[in-house]
Amino acid sequence: NHVERQHVDAKMTEKLCNTEISNRNIYKLDNSCKETNTFILSIPAKVKSICRGDGSYDENSGMTYSTATFRIIKCKLKHQGARKPSCQYEGRLLTNRIIVVKCEGKLPVHFNRDLLPSERNDGEQL
Repeated sequence: NHVERQHVDAKMTEKLCNTEISNRNIYKLDNSCKETNTFILSIPAKVKSICRGDGSYDENSGMTYSTATFRIIKCKLKHQGARKPSCQYEGRLLTNRIIVVKCEGKLPVHFNRDLLPSERNDGEQL
C-alpha cells in the first residue's frame, strides 16, 4: 500500500529522512526528488482506522480527517530541483497533527496533508 510504504513508520526520526526516503525509493516519476515527504509516527493499523470510523469525511474535498492526532516527521528537500540519488532532506518532528487522507474501500490510498486541530475548521470560526 502506497500510504504505508511512503508515510507510516513508528520508528522514524528527524535524522533518518535521507536513509528512509532512499530505502523506500520515494521519488517523483521523473526521478527528481520529492519536495516534502511526511512520515506518520504510528503503526499501519492506527492509520487505517482513519478510514474505518476514526475519521470524519469532508464532502467538499473528498478527504477524510483523522479524529485522533498524530506525531509526524516532515522531511523537506534542502536543494530544489535535486535528482536521485542526491536527495538531501532536513527532518522536523511535529506533534498534535490531524492527518488528512483519501480513503478507498476502507484503506488510506493517498496522504493529502496534515494540520493542527485549530486549523481544522478554517472557514467556520467567527
